[in-house]
Amino acid sequence: NTNVAILRTQSGRNPLDKRLSDLVGELSVRSEEFRTRWAAHNVRRHYAGTKVFHHPVAGELELAYEAMDLAEDPGLTLTVYPAVPGSPSDERLRLLASWAATERIQDRARATRPEDVRH
Repeated sequence: NTNVAILRTQSGRNPLDKRLSDLVGELSVRSEEFRTRWAAHNVRRHYAGTKVFHHPVAGELELAYEAMDLAEDPGLTLTVYPAVPGSPSDERLRLLASWAATERIQDRARATRPEDVRH
C-alpha cells in the first residue's frame, strides 16, 4: 500500500509525466492488486526513514534520510542522507569522499602544469 500511495503522490505532483503515467498504466494492466490499491486513492509522502543503496565500488550503504520542503520554492525538497557515525556505511562514505577529494586535487594539478599553459 505504501509504495502505491507514494506513486500516487508523485503522479499528482507531475500529472504530465509520460514515463510515470506509462508505468502506472503498465502496472494496472499487469496487476489486479495494483489496480485495487490505486483505486483506493491513498497518497503518502515519506519525510524520514532508512534507504539502502548499492554502490558499484563501495558496496551497500544503509543511510537514514530526512526530507524538508523548501518554503521559498514549493515543489522542491531538500533531502539529507547521513550515515550512523562509526557504522560500515559511514566508513564507506568516507572512502568515497576521499576518492572524490583526491580526484579534485589531481584535476587541479593537471590544470596548472606549465606544459598545459598556453601563451
